[in-house]
Amino acid sequence: MAVTAQMVKELREKTGAGMMDCKKALVETNGDMEAALDFLREKGLSSASKKADRIAAEGITSIMVEGNEAVIYEVNAETDFVAKNEGFQTLVKELGEHLLATKPASIEEANSSTMSNGLTVADHVSNAIAKIGEKITLRRFEIRTKTDADAFGPYLHMGGRISVLVMLENTTDTDAARDIAMHIAALNPQYISRDEVSAEEVEKERKVLTEQALNEGKPEKIVEKMVEGRLGKYFEDVCLLDQAFVKNSDQKVRDFVASTGGSVKEFIRYEVGEGIEKREDNFADEVMSQVNKK
Repeated sequence: MAVTAQMVKELREKTGAGMMDCKKALVETNGDMEAALDFLREKGLSSASKKADRIAAEGITSIMVEGNEAVIYEVNAETDFVAKNEGFQTLVKELGEHLLATKPASIEEANSSTMSNGLTVADHVSNAIAKIGEKITLRRFEIRTKTDADAFGPYLHMGGRISVLVMLENTTDTDAARDIAMHIAALNPQYISRDEVSAEEVEKERKVLTEQALNEGKPEKIVEKMVEGRLGKYFEDVCLLDQAFVKNSDQKVRDFVASTGGSVKEFIRYEVGEGIEKREDNFADEVMSQVNKK
């Protein structure tokens, strides 16, 4: 079958692949559009495999809420520029919709699940890699369900550099939930309340504070009282309810929450790339390595 310009255009619109790649795929498959799609997909998978050892520590965190269900998730790429790419943003939205619809239990289950387009998540992401040109990974996600008597508070900061999902119990005040999420994005507490801090962690902090006070030359008889006071400051640093509310520094978060008639059941805070060891390339060494190849 003769390959026409219209066929190349159609294949390009369906795949986002380059014109010459589309023409080659159609030639190789004798004009069979479905076979050409598979041909380009296989090429995309090949391209993706070459990027497998790269570090994807940039990208976007995002939240999707539908009624009483919500998902918070992170999709990584190699550079922060890709976050502005329309194709990448479309992929992030598609992944969020799929996660909410299928509710996989793990990343492995998510990657092997089939999307509405008939591709697995892994293959769909690989196709995006071929088009965008960077390693892309669905890194993590968490799905939550609430009742009609509760409230979700989703908040995205800096276009998704930080995402926070808050769940308030026994109140439907979504504005308050979002304000608390914004506070968490700013101050990054580790726990909701002091009750969640383990006895071992508290004792470890107490020992550190005791040594600090003794090293400052404070009399032993007042060190204990000083340490307890400083422990209070420690709890303010790590516990949400002990912190001064960002929208009203004269008010503790616990008091703001109490004013809603509800309580904080849970919060999840994602920051792009946290916990990923980023490669630090030496630019001079990189240039010299290219020079030595010539």
